[in-house]
Amino acid sequence: MLATKPHHFGDIQADLGGEARPCTPHPYGHALHSVADEMASYPDTICEIELGADAICAPCCHNINGLGYDVIDASYRPAAPCSKREWNLLVGSRWCRRLGISREESMNARRLGKLVRDRAADLCDIHPKLPPEMVRQKAEALARGVEAYLRR
Repeated sequence: MLATKPHHFGDIQADLGGEARPCTPHPYGHALHSVADEMASYPDTICEIELGADAICAPCCHNINGLGYDVIDASYRPAAPCSKREWNLLVGSRWCRRLGISREESMNARRLGKLVRDRAADLCDIHPKLPPEMVRQKAEALARGVEAYLRR
């Protein structure tokens, strides 16, 4: 079972759709690269929906006792919270509403991919604080990534 924030799943799929697969560890120590590899290798991996620290966040140097103590660059989204934890909770809640899922719900990554494909073509209400062009590019990469993922 892999604790998974819905937007981290989307980030992985968008990276795959943009052909920018994270292959190396991040300086913060989070596990995006290894979780992306696991999901790519095992599309039937069971994901437990998490809005707090997930499998990607677990080894991050900013994760202290399951709480993230990092800030985000708010220069291009000045109305967004600077706390990454607050931002992640906000975005995670929006993803859950859009996908019709709830925290601690479990499903395999392939089913989660189908929900994203069927319900998340437009990301404007999930990321209303981001520049529209950035949201459009992310949505296009997400669609390509999910389609490729589901073909596996």
